[in-house]
Amino acid sequence: MTELYAYTDGACSGNPGPGGWGALLQAKEGDDVVKERELSGGEAQTTNNRMELLAAINALESLKRSSTITVVTDSAYVKNGVTGWIHGWKRNGWKTAARKPVKNEELWKRLDAAQARHEVRWEWVKGHAGHPENERADELARMGMAPFKS
Repeated sequence: MTELYAYTDGACSGNPGPGGWGALLQAKEGDDVVKERELSGGEAQTTNNRMELLAAINALESLKRSSTITVVTDSAYVKNGVTGWIHGWKRNGWKTAARKPVKNEELWKRLDAAQARHEVRWEWVKGHAGHPENERADELARMGMAPFKS
């Protein structure tokens, strides 16, 4: 049986500053990678959290049909937000528990819509700890940022 994985990462030079996002998508049969695709992009003026969100969004939006996928991120912000906080934000009209507007609301809404098309399992991994796919996602994010750095 083929399993889908998306390894996602964001990068920023300064926060805010130029940033990039990267996603490594893999179809695996057992331990063997049978298909792989790399995505990246960036913005001239952004934040690390926005890039982390865009990595996950673009990975999910790139899938042509409804899929079962594991999204692996080194961003606790993304994982905790999408698996926990988002439910309260939606109930509270996109306000935090402190009644403040949710930061990056438009991206959270986009991620929520992208995830709704799929069956998604979210995993967190420690960043910059030698996880090969996470390291590749980081390289892709830095490639996405490169055109925006002066």
